[in-house]
Amino acid sequence: MKKAVLMMLVVFCLGSGVRAYGQLTAAEQAEYDKWEDFLKTAVTVGRAEQLTGSQAVTEPWVLTLEKDGVQRKALWKNVLGERVAGYKETWKGEIAAYRLSRLLGLHMVPPTVEREFQGDKGSCQIWLDSWHTMETIVKKKLQPPGIKANLFQKCLFLQRAFDNLISNEDRHQRNYLMTEDWRMILIDHSRSFRTTKKFTTRLIYDEKYKEGPNFIMAQLPRTFVEALKALTAETIRQAVGDYLTDEEIKATLMRRDLIIAWLDKRIAELGEVKVLY
Repeated sequence: MKKAVLMMLVVFCLGSGVRAYGQLTAAEQAEYDKWEDFLKTAVTVGRAEQLTGSQAVTEPWVLTLEKDGVQRKALWKNVLGERVAGYKETWKGEIAAYRLSRLLGLHMVPPTVEREFQGDKGSCQIWLDSWHTMETIVKKKLQPPGIKANLFQKCLFLQRAFDNLISNEDRHQRNYLMTEDWRMILIDHSRSFRTTKKFTTRLIYDEKYKEGPNFIMAQLPRTFVEALKALTAETIRQAVGDYLTDEEIKATLMRRDLIIAWLDKRIAELGEVKVLY
């Protein structure tokens, strides 16, 4: 009985309470299924445009999709295998990242599904027109106003925790999409879910991070940390389906354990109130 009650609480946290720090709005979250269906079933209209060179290393395609009189752009990617400098790239990571973002209540990754294009399978992600990217915010030296400054900083901490979990070391300034009200949306996760020792024995964002010791998960929501602790191989598999291998799921859980150990150490040093909120 106690176990059943505990599981109900975990489901409640994953399904509702965690949304308090989600970046896609409640209205946008309510339309996940709608846009997943759209991405899978809408027809391609007009001319598809491939992004190449400096625009995007993985050379994805920008599609215009239409269904029932509604048109939306989408980003389709089929990169798979070894790419630049021996890096592993996989379109399946795009779908897995979206589904894990939902499972953990982050809601930072736009709806992403599997779709065929030109006879190949790949990931298809709804296109979000952003106010700015992190690159333009830095270049223009923009600062979030008032209370948004604190919320923006907390979004960065969540991004670091998420990238630590999925081993995404390819987070550059152009794949942070920022809305006008300073919500943070994350894209480009094809270079994630690594399984080598480098990505299962240390975190990307910690005191040893290449950009400096300030790039850490300084503060995180308690409900998010509890959602991390509740992850199991089974719950991840239920969320991501066949888009991650057993080895990739195992590596993800190893990184989860590293995150929790890092947080425990920080709490011991600073006190829980300075680490969790």
